[in-house]
This record gives sequence, C-alpha cells and structure tokens, in this order.
Amino acid sequence: MDIRKLRYFITVAEELHFHRAAEKLNMTQPPLSQQIQNLEEELGVKLLERTRKMVRLTPAGAVFLEQARLIMAQLERSIQLTQKADQGIIGHISVAFVDSASGSIMVDVLRKFRAAYPQIELTLREMTSSQQLQALEDGQIHIGFLRYQEDTRHVSFRPCQMETLIAVLPDHHPVASQTQVSIRELADEDFILFPRHLGSPFHRLVLDYCREHGVDPRITQEAIQMYTIVNLVAAGMGISIVPSSVDVFQRKGVVFLPLEENPPSVPLYTAWRTDMNQEVVSRFISIVEGEYELH
Repeated sequence: MDIRKLRYFITVAEELHFHRAAEKLNMTQPPLSQQIQNLEEELGVKLLERTRKMVRLTPAGAVFLEQARLIMAQLERSIQLTQKADQGIIGHISVAFVDSASGSIMVDVLRKFRAAYPQIELTLREMTSSQQLQALEDGQIHIGFLRYQEDTRHVSFRPCQMETLIAVLPDHHPVASQTQVSIRELADEDFILFPRHLGSPFHRLVLDYCREHGVDPRITQEAIQMYTIVNLVAAGMGISIVPSSVDVFQRKGVVFLPLEENPPSVPLYTAWRTDMNQEVVSRFISIVEGEYELH
C-alpha cells in the first residue's frame, strides 16, 4: 500500500471534489483520478461514488477514510518519536550507583534530569562498583556512579566528586565528643569494612591509610552497603572508615568525625557506555556536568 495513495484518498474524501483536491495536492486532476482508481482496484472495493455533479463516499469508503486517518496519524507519530529518539529527547536509560552516592548527588541529578526530560524512561539500580563495571561491560546499564575506574572497552570514566575518608563511631565512644579523631586512637577497635572481594581498590585505600599511620585494622565484620555499616556501628559492633558522603545516613547512635591525619581523597566516578543510546546518555551526562565538574 503506497502511503501517497492514502494521502490522496484522504484529501479527495475531505474535499469531495477532484479538482479542488488536485489543487490542494499540487497536482493535476487526471493523475489524481488514476491514483484513486488504482487504490480501489488494489483494495477490490469501491470507495467513491462519482457523477458529473458530485463525489461522495461509499459506506466502505467512509470506513476506509477513518482507518486511513488513523494510519497517517500513527505514521506521523512514529516519525516524531523516531526524531525525538535520535535527538535524545525520549528513550530509556539505566543508571546504577553505589549506595554512598545515593545522597545529594543522585537526588540533585535525578530531579533535574526528570524535570528536563520527562519522556525518557529511567531505570535505577543500586550496585557495588565491581558489579557496575561488569554491568557496563555486558551492556546491562548505560551509566554508573562508582568508586574506581578500570581500563575497560566501550566505557568512559570521569571523576565527578572528590571526597575524603571519615570515621564513623558509636555515639558512646570515648572520643565521640571530639571535633576530629586520630586514626591512632582507633588502633584497638574492631573495624567494620567493605569487603575486599567486592571493591578491592577502596578496601585497599582504607587499609593503606591505616597502616601508613601505624594502625593494622582488626576487621571483625564486613558489609556491602554503607548504610548497613552505619547500622552495625550504631549496634556497637565496631567502628568504620567510610567516604565522607556516607554522613547522609545520619541516624541515632552514631557520630561522624573527620580524621586528623590528612586522609586520602576518595573519588566518585561517572562511567558510561560510549556505544549505546549516545544521545540519551549525553543528555544525562550534561545534567551531571551542570551539577559537578567532570574532568
């Protein structure tokens, strides 16, 4: 079925006059009449009653007009949606994040992205850094917020936030009332840390910092989620060293204290697939760039 024939038929059916319809279509009447005749032959149905004085729709023609209009409307919508998808205005994007990034950075970025692009479907997944790297490699997510970077094909990394390490202690701890704490004051404590096998760079960063200052942490508990670590500290299971953004998990029973001995920086990276839904991904990255300077 030639789309042009549908357009010709709709115009004739609306005008009920071949000459006026031909003028509206910027063509002459004979080829228009031939196109309508070809359409009727193709359908095996008479669509128009023609006399020298009038043109009118047959009952079948009235039904076909209604359906033709629906087809043309759907075609137009399909064209518009395709163009919007190409422009990154609509579509789908899957974003993963470590739980320590679920505070202000994710709230601010997601709120602005949703306001700017309400037609883009957004799927959020909380994942560890290592899980995100694998998901990016496998094409399961488009963008990640994670704690370390690797040389990975089809994935670009940019630091979007730089934090430091801080201590999280039970509120009844002897140093809880201080404004900062020395890592040496925590040498005899039970440590609750993120598992090495799920994030060795961050795990190693904490251990290297402690050992640099003469502390060999006694790790008695491990937890994947930072808010779980905070809850375990509140329960009196030990103390922890966490990224400074974790203080968004403020809760009764814990205090967050800066570390005295020049703690190392803890980057938060934005990572994205460079070969999937590029326009939609670019839209999201532009929002992140508006909030945090990507280097």
